[in-house]
Amino acid sequence: MNLRPELSDWTSAPCDVLVVGGGATGLGVAVQAALEGRQVVLAEARDWASGTSSRSTKLLHGGVRYLGQGRMKLVREALRERAIVLGLAPHLAQPLPFVVHARSWWSWGVTACGLKLYQWLAGRLSLGPTETWRADALKAGPPCLPGTVGAVRYWDGQFEDARLALALARTAQASGARVRNHVRVVGLARQGPGWLVTLQDTLTGQTAKLQARSVVNATGVWVDALRQLALPAAPSGQTALPLVKLSQGVHWVVDRALLPLKEAVLVPRTSDGRVLFAVPWLGATVIGTTDTPRSDAPLEPRPMAEELAFLLKETERAWGVRLQAQDVKSVWVGLRPLVGTGSAASGGTAQLSREHLIAREAPGFVTVTGGKWTTYRSMAQDVMAALVQAGDLPAPKRHAHTERHPLWGAPPPGTRAVSLRDAPGLHLLGTHADLVAKAPGAQEMLGLGLTAAMVRYAARAEWAVTVEDMLARRWRVLFLDARLAASMAPRVAELLRQETGIDPALPAFLALCQQYQLRPSDLAGP
Repeated sequence: MNLRPELSDWTSAPCDVLVVGGGATGLGVAVQAALEGRQVVLAEARDWASGTSSRSTKLLHGGVRYLGQGRMKLVREALRERAIVLGLAPHLAQPLPFVVHARSWWSWGVTACGLKLYQWLAGRLSLGPTETWRADALKAGPPCLPGTVGAVRYWDGQFEDARLALALARTAQASGARVRNHVRVVGLARQGPGWLVTLQDTLTGQTAKLQARSVVNATGVWVDALRQLALPAAPSGQTALPLVKLSQGVHWVVDRALLPLKEAVLVPRTSDGRVLFAVPWLGATVIGTTDTPRSDAPLEPRPMAEELAFLLKETERAWGVRLQAQDVKSVWVGLRPLVGTGSAASGGTAQLSREHLIAREAPGFVTVTGGKWTTYRSMAQDVMAALVQAGDLPAPKRHAHTERHPLWGAPPPGTRAVSLRDAPGLHLLGTHADLVAKAPGAQEMLGLGLTAAMVRYAARAEWAVTVEDMLARRWRVLFLDARLAASMAPRVAELLRQETGIDPALPAFLALCQQYQLRPSDLAGP
C-alpha cells in the first residue's frame, strides 16, 4: 500500500510558511513556525538530513577553536544551545568527555587555561569539570602522540544527527506542519502578496502547486540554486552572487577494537594545523575530519586522494595505528556551507565563519545559511523574527518555547539513557521502542540491531521509502559498515516495497555502498 498521499491533496491548502530543506536548519524553522501557530509546509527534496546534517562529526559543541579567534558571543550561544538540545532529546544527545594530549609543558598549560575558560563560559550549564593529567596517568588510555607530557580532559556533547533530524520532523508534524520528504521545488513565482510554488514528488513524478505567503530557503549548501530559481536576473543578465563557500569534510569509521576509546580524543594541531577527532559512536570509532575547499556541490561528494592520505598519516601519527583499506568500515563525505563574501572563489575555508546568515532578497523570500547543528534552534528563531520584522508575516499567535517543548520520542526527564557510545539498538527510538519490540517481525534480525519490525515501522511512521532512507539514516548501517549495509539491503528493499508499494531503489543503494568503501589503491599513496 502506498502510504504517501497524492501530492495535490498535500498542497491543496495555502500556507503561511513554506520551508524548503529538511536538514537541521529547515527542520528547526518548521518546528518554530508550527509552534507559533502558523500554517507550515516543509518540503525536502531527498530525505531528512540527507545532506550535511547526517554527515557531521556527531558533536554538539560550543566551538573550542572559536575561543582562539576571540568569538566569545558565538561560543556562549552554542554552549547555551548545547545544554538545551541535551535536555530535549537525552536518548539522542548526551554529554561526552574529550581528552586533549599535549607534547610540551607550554602547550599543556595553554590548553588547560583555554578549556578552563570554555567551562567557565558555560557557567551552570557546564557538563563536567576540566581536569589536567600528567603523562603517567594516561597509560591505561588510548595510545598517545610520542613525547606527550600530559593531557587535559573536558566535556562537550555528542548526538545521533540523523535520528535527531527525524525527531524534529515528527515534532513539526505533531505541531500541525505538513511535512514530506522526496519532494523538490521546481518552480517559484511571485503571485499577489506571496509565492506560487511548483513542487514535484521525485518518486512518482507528480507535480502540484502550492500558494505560500512566505518561503524560507534552508537548503544548506544548495541555497544558491534555489535563489537562482526565485530571484530574477538583473537587466544585464547577471544573476545573484553566491552567498556561501563550500568546504568538504571526510570521516572514516574503524572497528572499536582497532582504536578502543571510551572517551573522545582531540588532536588540536595536525601536521598542517587542522583539528582531528576520534569519537566513540554507536559501537565504532569515527575519525575526522578534513577541511577542503571545493566549488561544486554534488549530492554524494567523494573523498579526494589527498584527504585520504591526510587521515591515514594523522591516524598513525596520533595513535600509532596503520590502517589498511579493509580496516575502514565506512568513509563518508559532507559539505559544509560557510558564510562567504559574495564570491565562490577558491581559497582556504578553515577560518571562515560558521555563524549563520539570513538574507531577505525579495518580499517573503528569506535564505538562511551557515551555522551548525548545535545552534539550529536559535537560527530558527532568528529566521521567523526576520520575516515578522520585514512585514512578511504577522506577529506569532503564541510563543513557541522550543527550549522546553518535548521532541518526539524523548523519554521523560530522569530516564536513564543508553550511551550513544554503545552499539545501536531499540533505545534510539525513545518512547516508541516498546511498541516496535512487540510488533510482528521483531524476532527477525537483519544486522547491527535492526529487525524487520523496525523497517516496517520506519516505512509506516518515519517516511522511509528507499533503502537509502532506511540503512543510511533511520538506521546508520551505511555510515558504520558499508559492506554490511550492502548485504542487508535486499531484504530491507523487500520489506519497504511491501509497505509502500514504491520502488525502494535497491541498485542505487548498492552502488552507494561501493562508494562508501575503500579499495587498497585508495591508500596506496603517490
